[in-house]
Amino acid sequence: MDKDPLRDARNRNLRNIAFVTVMVIVGLIFVQYWLGGDKPTNEIPYSDFEGLVAEDQVIAIVVKDNVATVTARDQETVRVVLPDGKGLDTDLIKAHPGIKVTYERPSDGNWFVSLLLTTVLPVLVLIVIWFYIMRRTQTGGALTFGQSKAKLVRPDTTQVTFADVAGVDEVRDEVKEIVEYLKDQKRFSRLGAEIPKGVLLVGAPGTGKTLLAKAMAGEAHVPFFSISGSDFVEMFVGVGAARVRDMFEKAKASTPCIIFIDEIDAVGRKRGAGLGGGHDEREQTLNQLLAEMDGFQPNKGIIIMAATNRPDVLDPALLRPGRFDRRITVPRPDLKGREEILKVHLRAKTVAADVDPSVLARRTPGFVGSDLRNLCNEAALLAARNNKDTIEMVDFEEATDRVIAGIRRKGIVLTDEVRARIAYHESGHALLGRLLPNADPVHKISIIPRGDGSLGFTIQLPREEKYIVSEEELKDKLVSLFGGRAAEEIVFSELTTGAYDDLKQATELAKRMVVEYGMSEKLGPISLAREHVDVFLGEEIVKSDGHSEELSSLVDSEIRSLIGRSYKKAKDLLLQYRSVLDRLADELLKREVIAGNDLDALFASLVPTPATG
Repeated sequence: MDKDPLRDARNRNLRNIAFVTVMVIVGLIFVQYWLGGDKPTNEIPYSDFEGLVAEDQVIAIVVKDNVATVTARDQETVRVVLPDGKGLDTDLIKAHPGIKVTYERPSDGNWFVSLLLTTVLPVLVLIVIWFYIMRRTQTGGALTFGQSKAKLVRPDTTQVTFADVAGVDEVRDEVKEIVEYLKDQKRFSRLGAEIPKGVLLVGAPGTGKTLLAKAMAGEAHVPFFSISGSDFVEMFVGVGAARVRDMFEKAKASTPCIIFIDEIDAVGRKRGAGLGGGHDEREQTLNQLLAEMDGFQPNKGIIIMAATNRPDVLDPALLRPGRFDRRITVPRPDLKGREEILKVHLRAKTVAADVDPSVLARRTPGFVGSDLRNLCNEAALLAARNNKDTIEMVDFEEATDRVIAGIRRKGIVLTDEVRARIAYHESGHALLGRLLPNADPVHKISIIPRGDGSLGFTIQLPREEKYIVSEEELKDKLVSLFGGRAAEEIVFSELTTGAYDDLKQATELAKRMVVEYGMSEKLGPISLAREHVDVFLGEEIVKSDGHSEELSSLVDSEIRSLIGRSYKKAKDLLLQYRSVLDRLADELLKREVIAGNDLDALFASLVPTPATG
C-alpha cells in the first residue's frame, strides 16, 4: 500500500506539536518552582507544634496568611498550617512568655497574582503557542508541502507580447500557432487536427526561451501557469509528485490553459542514472509528471511548454510524441536577427543619429539576445557616466569591448619594453589577418589592458554569416593565430607567455581538423572523435580509444605537422613584410587603439589588398 505524503507530513507535524507542548509545560513547571519563593525545610502538624511549645522548644513564631513559621531552640525552622478560623492558641502562648510572636501583614492581592502566574498564565502561553503553530502549518508549513508552487500569470499582469520577440521569426511563428489554436479551436478541429500536447523549447542560454513563454502569456488570453523545474524537488519524499498532481488539478479546473516549466532538466533527467543510481525523490516526481502528461486520464485543453538548454540529459520517455510532440530549437540569432533584436532594445533608449543597429549587429557575432540587451544597457550606463544627453556610437564601441574583453585596467603601468612586445604581438595578428585571403577582416587592434587578464587584443569580424567553413578558411585562421608568437620571435628573438591563449586555440583547432573534420591527406576521410559519455546519467562506459596505437600515433603526427606548417607560414609572411610590421607596431604604440576606418586607411597605405581565395 502506497504511503500518502500529505498524511505522513501531517503526522510528523502533530508529533512536533506534541513534543513542543510537553517541553513548554516542563519549562513552565521549572519557572513556577524557581519563582515560587523560598520553601520551608519541613512541615509539621498542628498537634506536633503544640507539643513543641509545651516542651518549651520554641523561641519565635512568625504568623502570616494563617501559616506559622516556627523557630526552635536548635535553630531549626518548621512550617505549621494553623486551623481555619482558630489561629494561634493564645492560652498556650501566654503559658510560655519566652516565645516571641510576630504577626506580618497579610498579602491581600498577592493571591490573585500568584493564581495568574501559576495557573492562568501557563494555559494562555500554551494556547498562544498552539495557535501559532497551527497558523504556520496552515499557511506554509508541512501540510502545504504538496501544493503546487505554479504561479498563475494573468494577461493583464504582463506587458510582453510577440512584438518584443525578435531575431527568431520561425520559432515565434511556431509558438503563435499554439496561441491561435487556443483562441479558435474550431479552425483546427474541423480538419481533424490536434494541437501538440507539449512543446519543448531548446536552445543556448540567453536565446529567448523564457521570453517566448512570457509573450505567450501576454497573447494567449488564457490562464498561464508558470513554474521552475526546481520547485518540484524537496527534501521530503513524495512532495514533488504531490505538487505535480496539484498543479494539473488546478490546470484542469482552468482549461484551456498553458503550463510552462522552466529549466525542466532539473526534474526531467534520465532515470536509473548510473553512479547516481536509486529510486529517489526526483524520479518519483518525473514518473508522476509522465503519467499526468500522457497517462490513463486525458488532459484536453492543457498545453505543456518547457524550456531547457540541456536536452541531452532529459529522459527519453519525456521526449516521446504524446508528451512533448514538438521540439523547437531556439538558435543563436544571425546577422539580421541581431539587428532586429538591437532595434527592440534601442526603442526605450535615447540614441544619437550615428548609432546604426546594422553596424552593431556585424560587430557582435555569436551574441545572443541577453548579450545584446546587456550591451545596450552597458552603453547607456557609460553615456550616463559621462553626462551625455544621448548614447553615441563610441559608447557602444566601448561597451562591446567591455562585454568581450572586460573593463579597462587603468591601474596597470607597463614598461616601454612590455608595451612594445604587446604592440608587435597584436600587429602580427592584424597583419596576417590582412594578408591571408580567407581570413576574417580585422576590425580593431588594442594594446589597452582589460579586465579578463589580456594586455591587448585583435578583433576580426566575418564579412557575412558562416554556416559552413572551408578547409582553406580554417588553415588561414590557424596561421593568423600564430601571428603574435611569430612576431615576438622575429623581433625580440625570444618567446614569452603572452601567446598562451593563441597556442591553446591553435592546438584545439588543428586537433579538430585532423580528428573530427577529416582534413588530413594521410588519414583520409575518417572521424576519430571520441563520444562524450556521462556515467552519472546512466550512459554505458565504453572504451574511449576505438583505434590502434599506430593510428593514434599518426593522428598525433598529423596534428604536429599541421601546426608546424602553419607556424612556418606565419613566420615567413611576417619576415617578408617586416617593414610593414614595424610601422604598424609603431603606429599602435602611438594610438593604443586603431579601429574602423582609421585601420582600413592605415592598412591601405601599408599593405596591398589581399586577393580573395
